[in-house]
Amino acid sequence: MRLGARVVRVESPGGEPMRTAAPAWFDALNAGKESVVCDLKGSGLALAQSLCDRADVILDGFRPGVYERLGLRVPERAIYCALTGFGTDGPHALRAGHDLNYLGWAGALEDTAPSVPPVQVADLAAGALGAVVEILAALLERGRTGRGRRITISMTHGSHRLVAHRLGGDPVPRLLTGGVPCYGIYATADGRFLTVAALEPKFWQRFCELIGRDDLVSRQYDESAKGELAAVVSERSLAAWLELFEDEDVCVGPVATREEAAAEFGTSV
Repeated sequence: MRLGARVVRVESPGGEPMRTAAPAWFDALNAGKESVVCDLKGSGLALAQSLCDRADVILDGFRPGVYERLGLRVPERAIYCALTGFGTDGPHALRAGHDLNYLGWAGALEDTAPSVPPVQVADLAAGALGAVVEILAALLERGRTGRGRRITISMTHGSHRLVAHRLGGDPVPRLLTGGVPCYGIYATADGRFLTVAALEPKFWQRFCELIGRDDLVSRQYDESAKGELAAVVSERSLAAWLELFEDEDVCVGPVATREEAAAEFGTSV
């Protein structure tokens, strides 16, 4: 139990494949949850319905229509949330997919393909966090009206919303996706990487002064300057750069390893 909620996870007799394929990831995603085995094609259906009848929130991870075909009912006061790839209707509703597919369909990978995002944005942001917001709002509404709600989360639609504002035009082309020198990742002399995110002119000016390249100040958004900056950064080790920038407001940092990050930020705030 976490944050006061009792969460019961329903698994098939064979168990969730992630238990063996990625046990650490499974443990992280399911911390604090209880698990029960239900054979929804047999005697377990009654148990599943009993759990739904007592639930404040029902999360449905099936493809659209499966919950209803099984004969499961949604209590009037329950918040029912279907987590889907593409929604419950339309030409893609029954299409199989994973995070990378959803991001591709959503237009979120246009600038950075073929690089693969290091975090599952569709799953975690558009899907999980999107569902949390909708569910919490529905619970507040139920507190006033006594009625539940049926919610559909589409990870593809949600991912598209994360980038849709760019359809109106970028102030600077590919500003946050590798198109300008002031926002990028650069290799250092020791094979490590330095992050530079000096978007505000004051940060960029001070950064250029510190690296001895005042001539780059006026080229903050000039893509052709990226190669020149990369050459400068490659001259020193990551540690040397971090020492130089330690007491400066320049929006610069390392690409830390997971072990380094855990040592510094692994405890709860």
